[in-house]
Amino acid sequence: MRTLLLPALALSLLAGCAGDPNDIRNRPLGPNPSAFVAAEIGFARLAQEKGQWTAFRETSHPDAVMFVPQRVKARDWLKTQKDPAEAVKWQPHAVYVSCDGNSGVTTGAWQKGPAHGFFSTVWMRDPKSGKIDWILDHGDGLTSPREAPEFIASKQAVCGSRPAVPIEAGAEGDDMAVGLSPDQTLSWTSTVRSDQSRRVTIRLWDGKTMATVIDDQVAAPKQP
Repeated sequence: MRTLLLPALALSLLAGCAGDPNDIRNRPLGPNPSAFVAAEIGFARLAQEKGQWTAFRETSHPDAVMFVPQRVKARDWLKTQKDPAEAVKWQPHAVYVSCDGNSGVTTGAWQKGPAHGFFSTVWMRDPKSGKIDWILDHGDGLTSPREAPEFIASKQAVCGSRPAVPIEAGAEGDDMAVGLSPDQTLSWTSTVRSDQSRRVTIRLWDGKTMATVIDDQVAAPKQP
């Protein structure tokens, strides 16, 4: 979770889908990495203007999940949460987008008083309305703050042939879920273990394999 004092928003848009450029079936459906960055910045601004948990509620997808530290259905959990007096602040550092542009992941840093940490947010865009909602939110504290980059990094999945759906097996007692973009070029795997440690891995299709671009790991909470 996550000043709006950001470096210039310079996004490097990658090449479009492979194949005959004149064949509309080979073209991505309007990939726009900057839209996901704008959604994250708007999310952060809303937290400052209307309250932290209000912002989470108003920008969430109906199927959104978060970790507290166990996995919870976000809208159900957020119903009972009151906005803290001071909302967390955050900034995106990088964005990863599916070939068709309908799924994206932003990752970056957050601050609240003397505390700081990281976050990763998975977003889904309605291909008809263009509305963007978050469907998975993950983050934790860090002992040293993440340094802000000069520019927000951007990477888009390779288009063309589609990868096979990744299949992973979790250990006994693990709460594991795998999410996929509609075109299967971006995936997110989240695992909460029995000791409440967790891991969120984001993979992007590079034309040959689902390459890992984010691997967030959080240790089990310290016992009192």
